Amino acid sequence: MKVRKFIRELYESDALYNADVLEQFIHPEITLEWYSSKGLLQLKKKEILLLAKELERTYKSMRSEIYDVLKDENKVTVRYKHFGKTIENPFEETLLASFIVIWEIRDEKLFRGYQMSQLY
Repeated sequence: MKVRKFIRELYESDALYNADVLEQFIHPEITLEWYSSKGLLQLKKKEILLLAKELERTYKSMRSEIYDVLKDENKVTVRYKHFGKTIENPFEETLLASFIVIWEIRDEKLFRGYQMSQLY
């Protein structure tokens, strides 16, 4: 699969808050270093899927708005904003955060990621 198409399918689907869908996109040995406003999080497959399940419990829906997808060999950089509708207020969409992530792709899956985010 083409890397840009793969990334768009991931971020334009509900995978980020649906662990069953997300698992199709991630490598069994995935790692993610996430520099968030709360500090550095180092996540493996289990923690990433647990985070997706928690988001699914908290949000009625979520979506990503992609601004850039840059590919270089087996790495891809994605700059996007993430929006969500909470269960308590399902009719109002809120901008949650702005992200930039560099993904290394292995075996047509997300293998190693380096992500930074800024809350709104």
